[in-house]
Amino acid sequence: MDQRTLLITLTGPDRPGVTSRLFSVLSGFPVSVADIEQVVIRGRLTLGVLVAYSGGPSTGTGTTLGALWTAVERVAEDLGMEVELSTGSQAAKEQRRRGRLSVSVLGATLQPAAIAGIAGRIAAAGANIDRIERLAQWPVTCIELSVSGANPAALRVELAAEAAAQEVDVAVQRTGLSRRAKRLIVMDVDSTLIQGEVIELLAAHAGCLDEVARVTEQAMRGELDFSESLRKRVALLEGLPEEVFAEVRKEVVLTPGARTLVRTLKRLDYRFAIVSGGFTQITDALVEELGIDYSAANVLEVVDGRLTGRVVGDIVDRPGKARALERFAAAAGLPISQTVAIGDGANDLDMIATAGLGIAFNAKPVVRQAADTAVNTPYLDSILYLLGISRDEVEAADAEDGVLTPR
Repeated sequence: MDQRTLLITLTGPDRPGVTSRLFSVLSGFPVSVADIEQVVIRGRLTLGVLVAYSGGPSTGTGTTLGALWTAVERVAEDLGMEVELSTGSQAAKEQRRRGRLSVSVLGATLQPAAIAGIAGRIAAAGANIDRIERLAQWPVTCIELSVSGANPAALRVELAAEAAAQEVDVAVQRTGLSRRAKRLIVMDVDSTLIQGEVIELLAAHAGCLDEVARVTEQAMRGELDFSESLRKRVALLEGLPEEVFAEVRKEVVLTPGARTLVRTLKRLDYRFAIVSGGFTQITDALVEELGIDYSAANVLEVVDGRLTGRVVGDIVDRPGKARALERFAAAAGLPISQTVAIGDGANDLDMIATAGLGIAFNAKPVVRQAADTAVNTPYLDSILYLLGISRDEVEAADAEDGVLTPR
């Protein structure tokens, strides 16, 4: 016997009792509930209910559907709402559901042309948008589209091109357990967790800022070997008194949204790690201030109260960051597939490639091209939306805990 579906869509002013009235009517018919979705926008309700029933020439389906349609129309009329009914095959619906993806769209403002372009690319890929939900309205707008029937790799390429054309950020991820299982965040420090580069703050005190900044930029673009560039820059700091560390710690500025990101993920029992080509003399203070679980950074050598211009031990370079991610995952008892790596420079490429999800944050072009997704807003907590966490959920949790900490 063929299993069929009937989609009932009620639209109109939101009011108490709509759902209970509809399901009270449906309880009088031989149908089962297959799916429910509801959204309220500016006081206007859209309620969709998918019911399943057995179809066939000997079941009297036509009579049953006619009676159901009449009953549902009466409910809609009583409530001052509009109703639509459409039938379909349950097997076809299940086929369409396979391969479901989450497509997150972020922007300072989202113009209709951007949504049109993205929706058009999804349709051209032979995929369907099953649901749209707003995750945030400020400081950026983020909407999430639930998409079925698409090849993830191919759709990611198409939407990346459209995102660049529309000047928005788009992330494509598999939905379901694989997305929700991400439990360890590993983040670069300089120009990611904090604004600017610590070595340039130190260089300003040594009077060699311009030279250090030039070498830093070359290293971040991948034009210089990181270890070589680090030794070259650190050598210029020789003779600085160790009291400079206290001064630089005061000058460090967190990226907007950093506190919110760490606080929210820690509240949800994520593990949080930082890995830096910078220096423990600065990152240790961030670990303590933010409650970070794991960290790795370089150590500047100090002898008789002054910097020697050398680094102690192995340098945390591009491969070293990937090894740190693997080490942190092992310490947390998590597989690599449950990790997220966030960075901006060429030094982050290996850990971004290693992680279950690699995110380029306001990154150099080479990193944006290599990462699973790119975020180009100035707000670090925008990454929460890629994990399916909405702004309303963050604010509700903060209010419950009495948190008034700046973002």
